[in-house]
Amino acid sequence: MNPAPASAALALGDDALVLSHRLGEWAGHAPVLEEELALANIALDLLGQARVLLSLVGDEDELAYLREERAFRNLQLVEQPRGDFAHTIARQLYFSSYQRLLYEELAQGDTAIAELASKAVKEVDYHRDHAEHWTLRLGDGTAESHQRMQHALDALWRYTGEAFEPIEGLAVDWATLRARWTDRITTVLRQATLTLPNGPQSGAWAAGGGRQGVHTEPFGRMLAEMQHLHRSHPGATW
Repeated sequence: MNPAPASAALALGDDALVLSHRLGEWAGHAPVLEEELALANIALDLLGQARVLLSLVGDEDELAYLREERAFRNLQLVEQPRGDFAHTIARQLYFSSYQRLLYEELAQGDTAIAELASKAVKEVDYHRDHAEHWTLRLGDGTAESHQRMQHALDALWRYTGEAFEPIEGLAVDWATLRARWTDRITTVLRQATLTLPNGPQSGAWAAGGGRQGVHTEPFGRMLAEMQHLHRSHPGATW
């Protein structure tokens, strides 16, 4: 097996780590107990992925808790605040659809990332199915749920393009991946009576820079919360 490219493992590991933390913020706040457990399980799946990927780069705890903001290489999409439940579902729909297609392709390789991807595809399938189920339920539900879901999709759309920028060390046809992702998202939104955010309502500005260590303002606050305990008690054991 060939060694995994560190830059790729770091980028994918940071995606999983940061989104895991964001989903964990729903503990005690989810609309129903069943969803609190579902989101917690997805967060744990992502944390497991993050641990494997970051361990390919170095010490997973040091990478998670001792790096500064500019050293993280995650997509800006995954660091966005949880917002209301519709925002979380929109973020999950966008990201899990992308991650499922990416892992499916990466699983064909012969690196440690390929090994992780082949094992994680099934759990990411669940993440995507969960997001699609709730997109359909909210989009084709009440007028209020439809409006909130469309607003969330529009608000987060500007963060999706960055997912298809090349990652050093990954031999992926990014244009084809984006086309397949767009087809999947379009199909789900059509079934949910929602509109693909491809017009003026989605905003003219497109996000980017997370892979280069440029992050949005909420990320700094999230990182401080995530790292607080470890930094307050360096070297502590439990």
